[in-house]
Amino acid sequence: MQIIPTVVPANASDVSVALDRYSFAQMLHVDFADSTLTSNTTWTPVSKSDLPQAHVRYEAHLMVKDPLSLGILCARAGVHRLIAHVESFAHVERADEVFALWRAAGVEEIGCALNLHTPVSVCDSYAPLVDFIQLMTIEHIGEQGQHFDERSIQRVSAARAQHPTLSIAVDGGVTLENIENLARAGATHFCVGAALARAKDPASTYHALLDAVNAVS
Repeated sequence: MQIIPTVVPANASDVSVALDRYSFAQMLHVDFADSTLTSNTTWTPVSKSDLPQAHVRYEAHLMVKDPLSLGILCARAGVHRLIAHVESFAHVERADEVFALWRAAGVEEIGCALNLHTPVSVCDSYAPLVDFIQLMTIEHIGEQGQHFDERSIQRVSAARAQHPTLSIAVDGGVTLENIENLARAGATHFCVGAALARAKDPASTYHALLDAVNAVS
């Protein structure tokens, strides 16, 4: 079970601030968006030295039209996990090619993300290529602070039933009010944005979230 703080950076400084704010965490989830899958555009690195050196592990969530080049750059910058949306690929063969290049560049783990309205069954073709599935649990991706969509609980259950050996991440609107239900449904990784960003004591909130999911497991 992992609680992973998230940041939606407007610039590189936002990543540095998040690294300081979440110094207690083992991993930081960084969103990169180009407004094709999202309504917003974020900062993205243009060279491998742009991503701040970190005491934690990075995972990069690539909400972009063509994730290949950005993923390789992130890999060379030391990102450990890369997440790409199935909505970015016209065919699974293209994803296979991209993921192979990422692994060759040094990425340790790869996840495929599905938007809320993409059928969970779509990930069946991608499952042999990835280490985990990430289900978006909000209606519109890319910005923090949106409400959790209750339909996500059933989607997590379906993904767990279809892919019992894969880790399942959830991203969007995760709070203390819903995290136990997500864990019971089969989620193992919990990307948490607003609940930590708005917390007066993010470390206490982080540990409360971790305690909640560990109690379920």
